[in-house]
Amino acid sequence: MGRLFLITLEGNIYSCKHCHTHLGLADHIISKLYTISGMYPHSAFHSFLQTFQCRHGRAYLFDRVVNVTLGEKEERMMLTGMHSVVDIFCVGCGSIVGWKYEAAQEKSQKYKEGKFILERFKILSPDGSSYSIIQDAQLGGSDTDEP
Repeated sequence: MGRLFLITLEGNIYSCKHCHTHLGLADHIISKLYTISGMYPHSAFHSFLQTFQCRHGRAYLFDRVVNVTLGEKEERMMLTGMHSVVDIFCVGCGSIVGWKYEAAQEKSQKYKEGKFILERFKILSPDGSSYSIIQDAQLGGSDTDEP
């Protein structure tokens, strides 16, 4: 296997909850919220917002992440339509921490292409705390795979 070189980030860091490998900066979060229509993810003009959702509760959409490897590309039907995605894994411990959007079929979802989802349940926040699935259990969904 070779030597593992990790990128060390400075600032408000999100890291793997299992091995504390740095994954992303708070400054690289594109959205913790999105509009139901999905057309204007950053618009302050929409009053009805929900958080990104995944199998284990809430998630964050990042512009970039570090210290991850990519899995195999696959088509997934999600609540917001069909997407081509690859799972992303922590290079430190191999845990799946989220996925990367490769392509979206719906025009309104194209803004996600090339972006990353980190599942809150699988990461530590900048203050070192972890998130609970129980806290997120009552929330509605966004991009959870359809049952």
